[in-house]
Amino acid sequence: MPDSWIDLPQDTEFGLATLPYGVFSTDGGGATRLGTAIGAHVLDLGAAARAVGSPHADLLGAPNLDALLAAGRPVWDRVRADLADWLTDPAHEAAVRPHLVDRASVRLHLPFTVADYVDFYASEHHATNVGRIFRPDQAPLTPNWKHLPIGYHGRSGTIVVSGTDIVRPTGQRKPPTEPTPVFGPSARLDIEAEVGFVVGTPSPMGERVAVDGFADHVFGVFLLNDWSSRDLQAWEYVPLGPFLGKSFATSVSPWVVPLAALESARVEQPAQDPEPLPYLRGTGPWGLDLRLEVRLNGHVVSRPPFSQMYWTAAQQLAHMTVNGASLRTGDVYASGTVSGPEVEQRGCLLELTWSGREPLRLPDGTERTFLEDGDEVTITATAPGPDGSLVHFGEVSGRILPAG
Repeated sequence: MPDSWIDLPQDTEFGLATLPYGVFSTDGGGATRLGTAIGAHVLDLGAAARAVGSPHADLLGAPNLDALLAAGRPVWDRVRADLADWLTDPAHEAAVRPHLVDRASVRLHLPFTVADYVDFYASEHHATNVGRIFRPDQAPLTPNWKHLPIGYHGRSGTIVVSGTDIVRPTGQRKPPTEPTPVFGPSARLDIEAEVGFVVGTPSPMGERVAVDGFADHVFGVFLLNDWSSRDLQAWEYVPLGPFLGKSFATSVSPWVVPLAALESARVEQPAQDPEPLPYLRGTGPWGLDLRLEVRLNGHVVSRPPFSQMYWTAAQQLAHMTVNGASLRTGDVYASGTVSGPEVEQRGCLLELTWSGREPLRLPDGTERTFLEDGDEVTITATAPGPDGSLVHFGEVSGRILPAG
């Protein structure tokens, strides 16, 4: 790819390999606008598109990503190619440069209208650790785990953009020492470092989406923290699964990285044994070499490798629709906690502290089993891009406030 006419340091967070989409406003408020992060700037896409006479000016002048998501793969590819051209061809500099905004000065918003939300459980390392913690005398994986991507439908209305404070949830919990449940703030508040995917092209009810249809339906990828109350969850989840222990908040990063930016990050997933049923098989690899980093109060506590995920996002999409369930523009689905085989690669405190029995010691001398009020968690990630470049995902962060 040619160099940009923008001065981009070699270690810039958002280079030409990424070109993520987000929604921003300026002056502390006002109307939201669609933007692309490039170096230390945000490019106002609607204004730039009008300035160069783009046929997609109306689409890019929308207040969020909804219309672009719904436009489909040919338009996504055309717009991305146009963006690269605007930012590299000196002939466009005079028209485009006035519409660069200092990234440090903008407010970022939820980038699209969330439709449905599904959370999966796709890391064999995470599922095995959780099984060993909760069922020490049984096989760690349930009999169905290697036959299908296990998931559940979550609450879309509490998906919030990075930087939103998280109020400690309150509910019923039953400590092992108590004969009956008590009501109060969660004492075992946790994180789940995950990767999210957003659907652009919908599908009608009754129609399945094949594994190989993944790239035609999924627009892009972002970071996700599915905050989890382990004590509320432990009391409520039998027999129907996650509910109040998960539904209070899910944080997402403000920048959506187009799937097209991740071609160089595609890798083979771990070997699957037994071989999945035919509807879960595809012709190309959709493992992704994303490298996550989790910080608690600024200190790195984990580096989960997404390339180790047993079930891919393409298989998850196929499974979501195999029963005829429709896809809607703005549907979000998440990978589930990303964990690797090593202790320092575990993507939640439940695993990192082995359910509180092995506290984390932070550099300031304090210890954590689960999150305390005032704690801030930040998740970042990178992936390999073309020609040795890096694709950056920005961050998803949140700070814990006391229960209301």
